[in-house]
Amino acid sequence: MNRLIANRGLLQIFFSLLLVIVIMFASNYIVYQNSISGIYDKVTQNNRMAVKNIIQSFDSHFMTVNNLIFAIHGLPYENVVSRENGEIDMVKVYMLKDSLSTLISSIDFIDDVIVFYDNADLAITSKGTSNLNVLFNQKYKHALQTADYWKSFARSKHTFTMFPADEYSVSSDGLSRRSRQLMVAMDGNKVRLSDKNVMIIIDVEKLQQQVNLKGLIPGASLIVLDSSRNVILSTEKDWDLIEVLNDVYFNTSTEASFTRENFDYHFYKSEYNDFIYIDKVPYQFQNIGSVTDASQLIMISAIISALLLSVLLSIYLYRPVKGILQLLGGGAIKGNDFRKIYSGIVKVQAENESLSKQMDFVDKEMRRGIFLQSLDELSHSQEYELQMQKYYPYFFQERYFVMVGLQLNRQVDGEPPNWRIEEITEWMQMELQNIFNHAVVFHSGHLQFLALVGMKEMTNRKKVLEGIESYVRHTAKHELQSFVISAFASKGYDSKISNMHAANQDIKHGMEYRNVKQTGAVVDTEMIRYVSDVYFPFEKIEKLSNCLLSGKTNESLKIVEDIVQENVNRNIHFHQMTHIAKSIFLYLLKQIGEATVSSKDLQQEARDFSGKVDMARHYDEIHEALIDAVHFIAEKRGSEQKSKLNAAFISQYIELHYMENLYLDHMAEVLDTSPKYFSNYFKKTFGINYVEYLNKVRLSHAREFLKNTDLSVAEIGEKTGYMNSSTFTTTFKKYNGISPSEYRKKETD
Repeated sequence: MNRLIANRGLLQIFFSLLLVIVIMFASNYIVYQNSISGIYDKVTQNNRMAVKNIIQSFDSHFMTVNNLIFAIHGLPYENVVSRENGEIDMVKVYMLKDSLSTLISSIDFIDDVIVFYDNADLAITSKGTSNLNVLFNQKYKHALQTADYWKSFARSKHTFTMFPADEYSVSSDGLSRRSRQLMVAMDGNKVRLSDKNVMIIIDVEKLQQQVNLKGLIPGASLIVLDSSRNVILSTEKDWDLIEVLNDVYFNTSTEASFTRENFDYHFYKSEYNDFIYIDKVPYQFQNIGSVTDASQLIMISAIISALLLSVLLSIYLYRPVKGILQLLGGGAIKGNDFRKIYSGIVKVQAENESLSKQMDFVDKEMRRGIFLQSLDELSHSQEYELQMQKYYPYFFQERYFVMVGLQLNRQVDGEPPNWRIEEITEWMQMELQNIFNHAVVFHSGHLQFLALVGMKEMTNRKKVLEGIESYVRHTAKHELQSFVISAFASKGYDSKISNMHAANQDIKHGMEYRNVKQTGAVVDTEMIRYVSDVYFPFEKIEKLSNCLLSGKTNESLKIVEDIVQENVNRNIHFHQMTHIAKSIFLYLLKQIGEATVSSKDLQQEARDFSGKVDMARHYDEIHEALIDAVHFIAEKRGSEQKSKLNAAFISQYIELHYMENLYLDHMAEVLDTSPKYFSNYFKKTFGINYVEYLNKVRLSHAREFLKNTDLSVAEIGEKTGYMNSSTFTTTFKKYNGISPSEYRKKETD
């Protein structure tokens, strides 16, 4: 006994197996107690309750149809078709049509309502009016139930009739057709409520959805018979109901059941309209007793076999367990305690987990390194290529791929992000894997990430772009809301390493050549078209310079806004807008001298401006950077106390504004002096009086217009600042010796 207690390992194995036996016995006993017959009884009982609910739903919907027919008969639109001469009152027709549309608007399972009259072919529906023959020959086409059939039936004496569900060839647009299961409910005319014949077209599929036939157990079927015992609806085709109906045809109870072959048949009678509902349910197994006996025998045999197996396995496993303990460092410990094995296994698992994490890290870095190396055009040795080929299947698991660049920029006014690069990469890959069959993501530097998205067909590229756009919009509002995300999608390529460089070039091209009015969250590089129509008006830049010289900051800002907006309207590329902004900035810096601002301050302002423009995500940010630059230069210029009364400024101002009404008082006001002083200063400086100088500038431009444009003389006079054509002609002839028309003819001959 002491020896047995000492060998605790053997006892532990035996009692562990014995515990398994107890659990097996308890499970088998539960299965025995909940036998097949008991489960079947519960299922069929639940099915009866479901069928009764379905019948109540059918009754409710048939009641809705009946009430609808009475409501239509009660509409105050009689004598629509005159009995004397057959004329149609179209006012009543359209009012009746609107009423029908209102009545069925909330009843989903009704496809349409048709109202027609005995002495006319007019058919009024909820959707409009039609000819009865056209309606049943084109829209609701049936081999037997034609327009003549319905006219004949309407003239016969009949009660309310629900016609069986049947296949109709239905056309909604007169071109395409499709087969649909429809039922027709026809009002009775033994007691005429009005001169209308009313037909209700019922969509069988929607009706079945409304009554929720999913409540039936699998394999069960339902058939509906009207009060005349005609089959009007069945969920199973090809039922042989002759023998079934013979057994219950004269049964007047509200519920009955019987069994035939492998099915139970349950009959229910509606209390609303005497309809009969037959529920066909799979019959329980015939030999349920033998199945139960077999289950008991299996349970007993399993217990005996498990006991014998426990003893044999205890003896068989004793030595291996002892050896395992020694391998785990337990040595020749007396008793072979399984707790020693457990502690050894825990130690090995911890070491394996640490090693696995290290290997995963190395593997991820290897894949990232190979991916980044594949983006350049440099070739590698054959040995290197062979060693790296084992990683290629990780990149490509589909026949084609699209490379997507995801650029993250931190929100200026947002909360500081607490994401790490590794977390962003793993999270992006997990989310994209949920959207696409295959996607891998790598961090390529700064806050830029590159994703490879696999495609089975090249035509799937549009779906990939839609998925990326949805993903970007979602993450920008939720997980990565502290960032602004821009996405750039390459063309589709064959899944080859050699194509990854071209895909990466597509993304760089998209970042540089995206249009300033880019809409959508994703830039499709395949759709980018080069725009050469850049707007850089030198005369406006010169005018901007003069405005800054004269201290007109608001006018300067307006010029900047006009230049930016014009380029936005032309939808130029983003890098072109960047170059325009930098060119304007450099031109404006001419207005500041080192005497006013230190070289260090100018360099810092230039660096700040360049940084804002390069990091801009939208043209509005470039516009704001230019506005700040204008204010900076205006402020520095404002500190200068130079006089505006200088020859360079005056000549530039006249050159830019010659087409305006530059009278002497206006120039004096611009230059902060008196008209008389300005006139004397001008003649002394330029050697000519102001009016004569202005005329020469204007006529110089007029000669260019006459030589190079097709504008009329009057239009040229107006564009060069003259109030009317006669003044222009007189002045031109005075200075040039010939009229403008003669000058044009002479220059063009």
